[in-house]
Amino acid sequence: MPSWEELMTEVQQPGIGVNELRTKYMNALSEKTGRNVIAYYSGWLLPGREDNVEVNDRDMTGFMIATRDLDCSRGLDLILHTPGGFPNAAEGIVNYLHSMFGGDIRVIVPHMAMSAGTMISCSASTILMGRHSCLGPVDPQFGGVPAYNIVKEFQTAQKEMQDNPESARYWSVLLSKYPMAFHYIAQDAIELSDELVGKWLRQYMFSGETGNEVTNRIRRIKSKLNSNNKSHGRHYNFDFCKELGMKVEALEDDPELHELVKTIHHAFEITLHAYPVTKLIENHQGDAFISQQSMEG
Repeated sequence: MPSWEELMTEVQQPGIGVNELRTKYMNALSEKTGRNVIAYYSGWLLPGREDNVEVNDRDMTGFMIATRDLDCSRGLDLILHTPGGFPNAAEGIVNYLHSMFGGDIRVIVPHMAMSAGTMISCSASTILMGRHSCLGPVDPQFGGVPAYNIVKEFQTAQKEMQDNPESARYWSVLLSKYPMAFHYIAQDAIELSDELVGKWLRQYMFSGETGNEVTNRIRRIKSKLNSNNKSHGRHYNFDFCKELGMKVEALEDDPELHELVKTIHHAFEITLHAYPVTKLIENHQGDAFISQQSMEG
């Protein structure tokens, strides 16, 4: 498979643009596996990309376009590169894709599938990762503030006001930054992430498996993923995910597959560098939904 430099040379040839480049290698992956391929790519790692980079409800339009003309009986390999986003939107995407492909979905992570991207990965039968790939914590965030920290702050305030009533004025000022009932909103978000990850692991990744061993494994996975691990940006690599008990496969075990996935990743990155694209949702036939950064201001 070509290197980044060779792809840059290839894209300058007559009749080959960045769109054709992506389609060429995604189609090659589909031919190798005999499966449909949909890539979900966000440009969040590039400076100045802020519009529509997260997993959100607008993504449904892209997935509807990407699945429209596919033979869904061939299953789906979903390539994910995302910072994550809203659990409710992830739930809609997972439900839709599984209704279309009958539960036959693998997730491929060429680089990063964080937060809600990790949640979506938990709905796959297996996750294909390279040694350079990573998942991340799924603990909810509000404006970059972990929901766990918000809940902890309210719990600390409650305890201190019980132990020292004179601190009530201090805490009333400090907690006034939150909307009414925000403590319950944060707690509900934590519980929703836990519920969805556990449900999808049971229904898809460990489908048909019963007994205490798999129940304990699911409990361990969702507990570790949905926790405040000092940073929402923690990188959980292949070895971590495998040791945790998730069903992961190393891309390096199939060198041809590994090279194809790397080439596809480079082709999408070339697109993101060449144009102010913030998100692409595209299938191996070239049907695509593309969002661009607003140039206003």
